[in-house]
Amino acid sequence: MTTTILVPEMGESIVQATVAQWLKREGDRVAAGEAVVELETEKANLQVAAERTGVLMRIERKEGENVKVGEVLGLIEEVAEQARETTPPKGPATIGPPPPARQASKATPVAERMAKDQGVRLEQVPASGAGGRVTKRDIESFLERQPAISPTAQPQQAVTPRAPVAPPQPVVPPPRPGREERVRMSRRRQTIARRLLEATQTTAMLTTFNEIDMSAVMDVRKRRRDAFQEQYGVGLGFMSFFVKATIGALKVFPRLNAEIQGDEIVLKHYYDIGIAVGAEEGLVVPVLRDADRMSFAEIEQAIKAFVQKTEDGSLSLEDLRGGTFTITNGGVFGSLLSTPILNPPQVGILGLHKIEERPIALSGQVVIRPMMYVALSYDHRIVDGREAVQFLVRLKELIQEPEMLLFEG
Repeated sequence: MTTTILVPEMGESIVQATVAQWLKREGDRVAAGEAVVELETEKANLQVAAERTGVLMRIERKEGENVKVGEVLGLIEEVAEQARETTPPKGPATIGPPPPARQASKATPVAERMAKDQGVRLEQVPASGAGGRVTKRDIESFLERQPAISPTAQPQQAVTPRAPVAPPQPVVPPPRPGREERVRMSRRRQTIARRLLEATQTTAMLTTFNEIDMSAVMDVRKRRRDAFQEQYGVGLGFMSFFVKATIGALKVFPRLNAEIQGDEIVLKHYYDIGIAVGAEEGLVVPVLRDADRMSFAEIEQAIKAFVQKTEDGSLSLEDLRGGTFTITNGGVFGSLLSTPILNPPQVGILGLHKIEERPIALSGQVVIRPMMYVALSYDHRIVDGREAVQFLVRLKELIQEPEMLLFEG
């Protein structure tokens, strides 16, 4: 009996995906529930499992092809369980141990494609990713260590001289090998490009700025860091303070926690805060559900789990679904100031930046303090400039006096 491997429902209005990689090859035996193929969607990678035990008889859609929900990916021929016991063919006896089995090498989808394009065998590349996975950077480092091809090794082509029939034209030399490279955009990168362009074309986006003295938060972290780590098994970071302060400011200015649907404003009385995380294939925004009900420790633990899932490629569509407001921290990469782009249909996004000691005027004196620029991008169609400015002022008050956060829950 033959069964089909179908593109499953992927939720959140996702109807199309790309075949990232086949985990099994034609002729391989597969068990019921075993992952057979990995699909790349605009939000996360999804593994499709076999429904029944059998042999993968045919692959219908190759790696790199776009597929839609319900389309056939491949065919599995069910095999009786006793068929697994086969008699080995008779042949000449061999002396010595059998050759070692080839060790499969795990890699991210981007590294898989890059290795295939460059003719690199993955088992030769040292892995640095989570779970021993080969990453794009590993492939790049491996290629950089390879000896360059000498131009003299290229074959020369004989040229037959002939009389010119027209004035000589300037000769444009062909591009030298290795100067350019074409890499297919991943589905996630295509989606990021489309949504960023959509955000700038369909919203009246504006950004306002402020700066925050981080002395008080840094003092709390210094005094409580060791005890917090020992009690909860996770570090006390800055992000939990900003999540709590953001929710406090959103409660005062609810239009920044809303969205536009037609000619109506949908005000949301819950706080699903998206946390932007940098990934190998592009930025992802997993969501803290009901973040107003979470403790500092729960926020830090959830963010740590999101980062780990991002590194090993195990983020689910549920992790990325929805969100009412987003926080992005370019400061971890050294950014001093930026204008974050909205994540539609959300109408607000908070950008955090690098903490840097700067001279400021305080009580008539010039003092050095650890300062951070913060940026709020907002949709001016429903959020006025006054609200946006006051939102950042309220955020600043809560961060500079962190004990006030105890009353915001």
